[in-house]
Amino acid sequence: MQEMSLLSDLLEAGYQVSPQAAELITSHNNPRALINHILGSVDDSVFVIDVEDIDFTGFEEVREAEIPCKESVANTNSANPISVLCDITDCSTCVGEYMEFVQYFRNRYSRLSEMIRGRVNARPMESLKGNRRVPGDEISIIGMVSEIKNTSNGHRLVRFEDPTGSFQVLFSMNDKDIYEQSNKLVLDDVVGVSGNLTNDGKLLIAKKLVFPDLPNMGLSKNGSQGKALFISDVHIGSNTFLQEQWEDFMTFVKRQSENPELNKIAQQLRYIVVAGDIVDGVGIYPGQEEELTIPDIYDQYEEVAHYFNQIPSDITVVIGPGNHDAVRQAEPQPTFPERIRKMFDPRIKFVGNPALVDLDGVLVLMYHGRSIDDFVASIQGLSYSEPEKAMLEMVKRRHLSPTYGSRVSIAPEKTDHFVIDHIPDILHCGHVHTVGVKQYRGTLLINSGTWQDQTEFQKRVNVVPEPARVPVVDLATFQPTMLQF
Repeated sequence: MQEMSLLSDLLEAGYQVSPQAAELITSHNNPRALINHILGSVDDSVFVIDVEDIDFTGFEEVREAEIPCKESVANTNSANPISVLCDITDCSTCVGEYMEFVQYFRNRYSRLSEMIRGRVNARPMESLKGNRRVPGDEISIIGMVSEIKNTSNGHRLVRFEDPTGSFQVLFSMNDKDIYEQSNKLVLDDVVGVSGNLTNDGKLLIAKKLVFPDLPNMGLSKNGSQGKALFISDVHIGSNTFLQEQWEDFMTFVKRQSENPELNKIAQQLRYIVVAGDIVDGVGIYPGQEEELTIPDIYDQYEEVAHYFNQIPSDITVVIGPGNHDAVRQAEPQPTFPERIRKMFDPRIKFVGNPALVDLDGVLVLMYHGRSIDDFVASIQGLSYSEPEKAMLEMVKRRHLSPTYGSRVSIAPEKTDHFVIDHIPDILHCGHVHTVGVKQYRGTLLINSGTWQDQTEFQKRVNVVPEPARVPVVDLATFQPTMLQF
């Protein structure tokens, strides 16, 4: 019924619409704008509108802004305002029905394809079938990766899907550049591909691969003033929690360090941003109870609150959850329940995971970073020792966690909350217990390490943590400084 309502303008104008064209229109990010464009551009001889009759040339849509789940100014410290722009908390729509999965991927495809469409004159995949184009002509598609495999000759064969159908693309070993680019593809990526059809019209030989990516903003953006500090993975409650180093850190935050240089930095602190896993949790992995010094989850949070409540009142603290915290495991994660939040001073702001926050004009995208596990497993050359490289893959895709059904449990919300619509000044992750900082096209990528020594599990998988290192960012210049405690 909803689809018929959207298509009513076309029907009332005397057109019929093929099922494939209806799918393309209704899955678009702004179907009404597309329908108006079709009515103004379709050939008068057309009676049944098919996908090949939908010409995106000249379609300069005034895109409907993604409505954030919430927008609020929610701290009492007027000197350090914080606005929560996007957060799943209290806005989850997921109940586990089949259509939710369809809506989730349609939403992702629509939003990411719009980011690519200005650079790729793409056609719907259904229009490529039936030899409607001359073999050898360069054509372009925008699709979601549904299958990746290698041929017997070592070439890479990738199947892409869009709302109208699917098509196979060959990335030839003979074209070294495009083949190496295809090494970065992971399942459920949305990308643009340009190339030439084979003689039988059944295969596209790739010549160009386009990711959504960030525009090149440079470093000449306006910031704020003062400094922000980024931490994650505190893991209080674990027997490998580094309490002595944490106490030194708290002394610094409270501006009581014996080091005058540290006190000078602390005097400029306005924000502390925490990207999850503030406790070690209970029942997260088999045998965890043997590695806990605080076996009760609420006692763990009481201990965390004891520390965070000591932070000076002129510093605004923002805390999001991670996979060890007492929220649902499926991402996107809502914020902590009231029973936990009320342990903390009311001035401490809790958000979901991921969350986009505005810190006095500086956009910070907080994501715990569990998808780094998927990136490291899927893309050659990535490792836990350089987490910023995995974060670079996130921003190039404009998506925090592209692969569905792998290591990250993802709830199929109607809106894909992992799409990076708003370009952040800072992307902050944690999870992997290593530190990485990188500037990319005007966005600062930060992975903030941990406050936990190497665990037994990390020893088995050869992960070497970098604990008690703290990135501090000058909000005016976006230049980071690394502190060691």
